[in-house]
Amino acid sequence: MLKSVLLLAGEPIVCPLWESIFREASGPQTEVVALHQISELLATLEIWEERRLVVLPQKLAEQENLVPRLRRLDEDTPIVLVASHGDVEAASQAVRMGATDFLVSGDRLPERIATLLGKLRGLYDAIDKNRLLSERNAQLRDAIQARFEIVGRSPQVCAMVEQIRRVAEVPRPLLICGERGTGKELVARAIHFTGKAASKPIITVNCAAFSDSLLESELFGHEKGAFTGADATRHGKFEQADGGTLFLDEIGNMSLTFQQKILRVVEYGTYTRVGGMRELKSTARIIAATNCDLQKMIREDLFLPDLYDRLAFEVIDVPALRNRSGDIEVLAHHFATQFEREVPAFRGKRFSKAAIHELNRYAFPGNIRELKNIIERAVYRDTTSEITPADLGLQPGKAVERTGGTYQQQVDAFASDLIANALQQAGNNQAEAARKLGLTYHQFRHYYRKYLHSSAKDA
Repeated sequence: MLKSVLLLAGEPIVCPLWESIFREASGPQTEVVALHQISELLATLEIWEERRLVVLPQKLAEQENLVPRLRRLDEDTPIVLVASHGDVEAASQAVRMGATDFLVSGDRLPERIATLLGKLRGLYDAIDKNRLLSERNAQLRDAIQARFEIVGRSPQVCAMVEQIRRVAEVPRPLLICGERGTGKELVARAIHFTGKAASKPIITVNCAAFSDSLLESELFGHEKGAFTGADATRHGKFEQADGGTLFLDEIGNMSLTFQQKILRVVEYGTYTRVGGMRELKSTARIIAATNCDLQKMIREDLFLPDLYDRLAFEVIDVPALRNRSGDIEVLAHHFATQFEREVPAFRGKRFSKAAIHELNRYAFPGNIRELKNIIERAVYRDTTSEITPADLGLQPGKAVERTGGTYQQQVDAFASDLIANALQQAGNNQAEAARKLGLTYHQFRHYYRKYLHSSAKDA
């Protein structure tokens, strides 16, 4: 529905007539406003309003360079230029100027205006549908993050969640890559439970935990009597995951021989149990994960390029924690709150600014899994209400190299590092930390208050 039409008077737009035609064509819900000065139009457009239409005389618009001026105020509002007569060149010129459409005055004007408004209704309907779709997608992304504890708002995580949303409905194999502890299984579960197979099982197999012979029995099952101790037929993980998802973790640890067997299942959807002759059909979706560089393994003849190609319908790279700008502090608070809910005796803890500073400097080779363990231990170790660097117990030599920033920002960061490191080495004893830095206690207190004293929540 169009909310308003702004008519700028000028040849050939005769306002009483044009107002009447637009009111009749657009209906009572649309306000039609006649403006007689360019300044009035500019002032009106400075107040943003959706679903309005601007109608201008073409000659006046060209003389006053109006369309570019209006576009600077409002990029989206449709602008229609009106001429007494027109041809293809006139219409092209109008579009080049930035107009949305071109209208010729004269005979059948009511019909032409009705056609124009009909086109605009179609445009606004499409805009509404796109807006609703965007809102639904955003809600789904939020729901995925909330349900599967994919915590964080960094651009890297938002891009990954969008990938999850898009690929969840597509019944094809996919590959999840990332360092250890980044949450690859969490991503696989989010994909499964967001897709159409959510009511079916998701079965996880750690491929690194089995030899080839054991992995074959684990995945494909075996027939009774297939080997010593096979006293009964055993259904493998492919059968257990039928109609659902089979998550093959650490697929880079498979031997080339076993990769051939997986390739057959991925390619043809069939397999046989160990000791069996009957070909079985698998309808499980395969999601594989690895912390290996599979491209490098392919170059070294350690991974089958054909298997990679079949698995990589989509490749989701789970970002390392150190590359997720701003998420470390969010995750730290999340894990602390989670642990405090489990153990109410530890409630009421907060992170000092120094502690957050140390967390942001740390490289987290174990990623989210390591951060969770560090935070839970820190909440447990802390004997006050404020978690400090000493409580974190971070491994030395694992800091992320700091680059960039203004001169003063880098000086402040260096000073913060000195204070925080001295405190950590002194077991959070400020007098001892002052001695280590060659400062008086009062000097140290001054720098401590300046750089580290504020709690993270107040920062």
